[in-house]
Amino acid sequence: MNEANKHVRNGMGAVRPFIYGRLDLLDFVKHVFGAVELERNKVDKGFHVQAQIGDSVVVLFGNGASVCRRRAPRRIVYVADVDATYERAIAAGASSLGKPTERPFQERTASVKDAFGEHLVPRDIYGQGREVTRRP
Repeated sequence: MNEANKHVRNGMGAVRPFIYGRLDLLDFVKHVFGAVELERNKVDKGFHVQAQIGDSVVVLFGNGASVCRRRAPRRIVYVADVDATYERAIAAGASSLGKPTERPFQERTASVKDAFGEHLVPRDIYGQGREVTRRP
C-alpha cells in the first residue's frame, strides 16, 4: 500500500458500492463476476464482505432479513479526513444521516444524503498503528 491510499481499506478502491442481498449474494458475485474475497466480517445471521472484481472493490452485505431487500444502496467513499469531508458535505447542502463516529471495525465513518438523494458514507481507516484525529 502506498502513502497516497493509506486511508483506503485494503489499499484500493476509494469509492465502493455497498450492495445488500440474500445469503447467496456472495456465491452469485463470485460465480458470475469472478469476485475474490478480500475480507470477511461476520454479522448476525450473515456476512459483510469486501470483494474485488477486476480492479474494483465492492462491499457485500448478505443475510436472511427482509430489510436487505428494502434498503437503498450506499456508496462508501474512503477519504483522508472524515470529519472535514462531513463538514464540507453539510455545508454543501447534504443532510446528516450520522455524524462522524469510530466504528468497531477500525474505521471512522459518517453518513450523509446528498441533494440528489444518494446515501454517501465517508470513511477513514485507522488502527494497525494508525490513529484517528479526534475532533471535539
